[in-house]
Amino acid sequence: HHTGAALAKEGFVVLCPDALCFEERQDPTGKLKTGNFERFEFLRYVVAGKCMAWKNILDMKRAIDFLQSRPEVIDEKIGCYGHSMGSTHTWLVGPWEPRIKCLVGNCCLPTYKGIHREHMLHCFPNFIPGIYEYGDTPDIAALIAPRPLHLNFGELDGGSPIDEVRRGVKIIANNYAAMNAETNFTYYIEEGSGHVLSPAMWEKTLAQFQRHLKT
Repeated sequence: HHTGAALAKEGFVVLCPDALCFEERQDPTGKLKTGNFERFEFLRYVVAGKCMAWKNILDMKRAIDFLQSRPEVIDEKIGCYGHSMGSTHTWLVGPWEPRIKCLVGNCCLPTYKGIHREHMLHCFPNFIPGIYEYGDTPDIAALIAPRPLHLNFGELDGGSPIDEVRRGVKIIANNYAAMNAETNFTYYIEEGSGHVLSPAMWEKTLAQFQRHLKT
């Protein structure tokens, strides 16, 4: 989608770090390709008592450290955007990184309940050992409150079953309301769309950043 370049053209300072197991962070031995290396890394962290979600959160915190070291970056105006697995990274890092002042996730809020019901094989960064005892993925995203959060969804996106999404956004909205921050959580479900970044989704993404990071 080249969202990084598009945001840079809008005047934002942009950092697009490669996620673990993707692009230049794939298996350095070349033995394991695509999802096999992701599986390898997930299991490697699990036996160490950790998980890929932990590693991704840590990586993004280090990315913010780097951004704050740059003279052109305003510390109080840092945002986070992600599409697909990047959306998962966004709502995962949000609760644990208060330096992020505005967040947008595009097309990814798979609940554990939905994954189990549909027998879905989803991306490994979604899975945090033991977390389901305390809540589902919308409960994690809800911890971002009261900071601004916008989520886009495609009605037909098989990776985020829409019935679970509709229930999930209510959970998030309720937490924002409990903190008197109702207007800081918004979401958009595009009828007839799947796992995409549509023009309307991009428009809402850009509007969110312009509203909260440029004013």
